[in-house]
Amino acid sequence: MRALLVTTFYPPYCFGGDAIYAWRLANALAADGHSVDVIHGADFYELLASPRPLPEALPNHPNVTLHALRSAAPTFVSLAGHQSGFPIGRGSQIARAIGGKEYHVIHFNNISMFGPGILRLKTVGSRPIKLFTLQEYWLVCPSHLLWKFGKRPCESRQCLECVIRARRPPQLWRYTGLMERMVQHVDRFLAPSRALGRIHAERGFHHRMDYFPLFTAVPRRDELAALQCPLQKPYWLFAGRVEPYKGLEDLIEAWSQASDMDLVIAGDGSALERIQRETAANQRIHVLGHVSQPDLSAFYHHAFGCIVPSRFPEPFGLVAIEALAHRTPIIAMDVGGLREIVNESGGGFLYHNVRELAELMKGLETDRRLREELAEKGARRCLELWSLPAHQRRYYSLLNEIEAARTPASGTRETQKSGI
Repeated sequence: MRALLVTTFYPPYCFGGDAIYAWRLANALAADGHSVDVIHGADFYELLASPRPLPEALPNHPNVTLHALRSAAPTFVSLAGHQSGFPIGRGSQIARAIGGKEYHVIHFNNISMFGPGILRLKTVGSRPIKLFTLQEYWLVCPSHLLWKFGKRPCESRQCLECVIRARRPPQLWRYTGLMERMVQHVDRFLAPSRALGRIHAERGFHHRMDYFPLFTAVPRRDELAALQCPLQKPYWLFAGRVEPYKGLEDLIEAWSQASDMDLVIAGDGSALERIQRETAANQRIHVLGHVSQPDLSAFYHHAFGCIVPSRFPEPFGLVAIEALAHRTPIIAMDVGGLREIVNESGGGFLYHNVRELAELMKGLETDRRLREELAEKGARRCLELWSLPAHQRRYYSLLNEIEAARTPASGTRETQKSGI
């Protein structure tokens, strides 16, 4: 099988979990013997990330071929795509990347740089199966996160005012029927959590959306035993983007009220420098900035617990399952996909406010047996629900289901030129 992944971000040109999933999926398919092309926007990341340094590259299987898009005028090209909804200025690079190749599946991940116009992408040969994994709310929210005015979860539509307050230009194509026309080219939309699918439906997106959770590597016990503890003292862990919508301030407040352990903050983001300044005098708070995926394993495994304090409706919660995979219990805000992960794993607790978070942290610190029970249960359920083998079974089953549902007429699809 030949697969094509189209994603705005891909390591090392990436910020968070959407790119990590694309990398894991590409390499999992490649390890299964499939040929995988990845088209991603290197210059778009560079525009947004500057002047921050590029993170470390992650290894790719020999069957993975990367096509990093760059333009001589990246600002103009990015703005043109943002406003038109089409990958203007990217067409020739995309055509060269896919030219002459017949794909069985095209998997869209995060297409915010490309716009909905990329969904009509054509390749030579028979018509490929098109999948679209949603990891944010871009289809129904111009700011992607349902984080209203940069201050609170979105409870009602005020999209134009919201993007203006965020100092973003309104996307003109959102006021046309472009999105509705382009989504017709997708065979199946995949929602990592039931909450994400439900929220899309509530916001007017009524196309079929399959529940399709993400996955992580689940280390063996001997692999975990080989991980050296990165700190001398017991600690709670926060891992993820350091942004206001991630709720780190709530965690710091609760921790200061309840915990005798240290606090480790691993991640980068727009609020990192402020958090560093505000916590500089506290030697029990360790603000690490960006930590590589391999190095995160030791921090996950040796943490007393992992706190996921997101204030917005998390589409899934990759950090949560990564902690569970490393035999570390989680305490998470009762929002979005986090609620499902905690409830389905039994590997932690949910909270609704800072007071409840502080009580849960303090209670778990005094009951080490409960902590071990949560860790054991969470790791077991992670292996069953969110491991690579579980994801592979779902993925290949879905491809077979879609292929079987196609009529003979649509199954013998006409040869067509590649391009958009």
